[in-house]
Amino acid sequence: MKKSLGAILVIIVVAILIGTFIASKSSIAEEKAKDGRFIAYNNGTVLDTKTNLMWAAKDSGNFITWQEAKYFCKNYRVGGYDDWRLPTLKELAALYDETKSYASDCGDGKDLHLTELIRLRCGWIWSSKADLSNGYYFLFYDGTDHQVSMTDFSYNLHVLPVRSGK
Repeated sequence: MKKSLGAILVIIVVAILIGTFIASKSSIAEEKAKDGRFIAYNNGTVLDTKTNLMWAAKDSGNFITWQEAKYFCKNYRVGGYDDWRLPTLKELAALYDETKSYASDCGDGKDLHLTELIRLRCGWIWSSKADLSNGYYFLFYDGTDHQVSMTDFSYNLHVLPVRSGK
């Protein structure tokens, strides 16, 4: 009886170890596509190998205020990460690439200029920069940044979460 109980215990421990190994392997992100310096993973993230920043593979999808954008990033949990944030203007500008383009889904007939591995619905993306007077955003149609008056801070744009890729 003791031998069969010991054998059963060994089998259970081995099964748990194998299950843990399989679960940890399945949670590892796998490459889905590459585009020069960008690598898209199957967990909804895109790594910029030049800046070592990890981007969400798509924007918020809806128009939101700057305050909502900040909250959206803070609570974003894609790829198993919980340290997403609003990008800086400089980080957004580093994504802009005049040589690449795809059509905006905003119905405005304009092209967005960045890797196709990161899908933006529209070209207006909130940045982390804000002060008492203004909020700032980056425009992926022409590579420029703009400000909107804090009095009009109900202005609605999209957000693209970012985090350190380390």
